Amino acid sequence: MSRRAMLAGGGAAALAALIPGEAAAHGRHRHNHHGHHKHHRDRGRVVDLTHEFTTDFPTYTGTATTRETLVTIPANGFYAQRWSFGEHTATHLDAPGHFVTGGRFTPELTPEELRLPIAVINISRRAASNPDATVTAEDIRRYERRHGRIPKNALVAMNSGWAEKLGTPAFLGRDSAGTFHFPGFGIDAIEYLLDRGRGVAIGVDTISLDPGNSTTFPVHVTWLAADHYGIESLAGLDDIPRAGAVATVGVIPWQEGSGGPARVLATY
Repeated sequence: MSRRAMLAGGGAAALAALIPGEAAAHGRHRHNHHGHHKHHRDRGRVVDLTHEFTTDFPTYTGTATTRETLVTIPANGFYAQRWSFGEHTATHLDAPGHFVTGGRFTPELTPEELRLPIAVINISRRAASNPDATVTAEDIRRYERRHGRIPKNALVAMNSGWAEKLGTPAFLGRDSAGTFHFPGFGIDAIEYLLDRGRGVAIGVDTISLDPGNSTTFPVHVTWLAADHYGIESLAGLDDIPRAGAVATVGVIPWQEGSGGPARVLATY
């Protein structure tokens, strides 16, 4: 089938006929009210832990995100856009080189590091009454007593309930002095993970690995200096089990990337 025929509108039907398994998979696709895509397959469940990338997604530095249409289907036969954004926008990865001179960049992350078991540490109840709440070492010990030891190659993710606040002022929690207030990891939790060789990545459902009121970023500095990476602005953590899921992190290996927007999928 030619590309022209595909663009003319018959491509989708033709592909469905040629690849019935894919057509069936699309038939099972649904979109929930949080904007996270879920796929139900015979081999299990896939949950999208990624927010939609939009021009108004809040960033820590306030870096503006813009987009423009380059070509259109009526005028040019195909559609494309040009985007301008910071590497650390929306659901994204922080590579070691984001905070560490000489640290690895995104092309240097290995495939083995980007597909890994995910352990979800839920602090949403505490965070509901304290936006400056942090994941503590005791939270991790409590998790391990209930779910078993966190694997060495895991993604340890904080679920603070903050993904639900996206689109409201509470997501950043900026006060009159301009200070952010949202949860993150505590340095004692990071030291616990490092001392025991647990995890190669940490993730949060906020815009920073450190809590919003931090000014020295000890979690970023300590975790990334250990040659590990982080993921910020995760979504859908309520939709996966606290233990037993596997995460796949898709990040562009662009030249000297300090990080970058990522599509994060969990399967179980």
